[in-house]
Amino acid sequence: MVQLAVQLGRLRLRNPIVVASGTFGYAREMTGFVDVGRLGAILPKTITRHPRPGNPPPRTCETAAGMLNAIGLDNDGIDAFLTRQMPYLAGLEPAIIVSIAGRTEEEFVEMARLLDAADGADAIELNISCPNVSGGVDFGTDPARCERVVSGCRKACKLPILAKLTPNVTDLARVAKAAENGGADALSLVNTCLGMAIDWRHRRPRLGNVLGGLSGPAIKPIALRAVFQVARAVAIPIMGIGGIATIDDVMEFLVAGATAVQIGTANFYNPTVTMRLLDELPEALAQLGAAGVSDVVGTLEVP
Repeated sequence: MVQLAVQLGRLRLRNPIVVASGTFGYAREMTGFVDVGRLGAILPKTITRHPRPGNPPPRTCETAAGMLNAIGLDNDGIDAFLTRQMPYLAGLEPAIIVSIAGRTEEEFVEMARLLDAADGADAIELNISCPNVSGGVDFGTDPARCERVVSGCRKACKLPILAKLTPNVTDLARVAKAAENGGADALSLVNTCLGMAIDWRHRRPRLGNVLGGLSGPAIKPIALRAVFQVARAVAIPIMGIGGIATIDDVMEFLVAGATAVQIGTANFYNPTVTMRLLDELPEALAQLGAAGVSDVVGTLEVP
């Protein structure tokens, strides 16, 4: 038997296959397609301190190798989440990693404190890297601000903390190190890349927000590069994100240095993709003679 369990700092997952925030709703919507009990963890849609209406439509746009989204963190706020969604999520078998985003450091810290006091969350992911809201990447592009917000949340709660970082920086390893210094248990790499689509016939942007976050196969090489570089700069584990849809994608991220992976865009066009990946993962690990996932993490051989 191949050992699929992985450790992300203090957070233990039954396997490395996780569904990314914003692509799986609050899990209820996916129960008709997926045996959610098999997943390593579920990341519900990002929540904010107060309700947000999101950006004006159109909010999504398909591209040649992925999709652009400018949802704008549309959600009902943390109070509604704790009342309406958390009780259901807490009853599921996988770990629940709650994604939060704040306009200020104080909002991040307050939400971390609220989640720590509530039942059901196994960890928190700090979304400091959303490219399609005003100020969404401020904490993820400035190492000093990144360290402060992670440190503030670390002091406010006992839950494991993951920092989700943006690739839209010149030195991602420096920001990752700042998150580690602030007390992050693990890193999530990467969020979407800032992009744009144009309807030239009408001379208009295809997104109501003009700019949006590019996800899907187009960003996989960028995400792989980020995981490879950051894994050599920090000592904490990494969750790889970006264009993962096949077992080859999963294995590439593991070998590059990721301990677990998040499946995002692929959920939209193939809701059962995670089940297929879980079916194929043991055989892929066996091909490398691995007794478990940890045996292949970060084993890429470079000249």
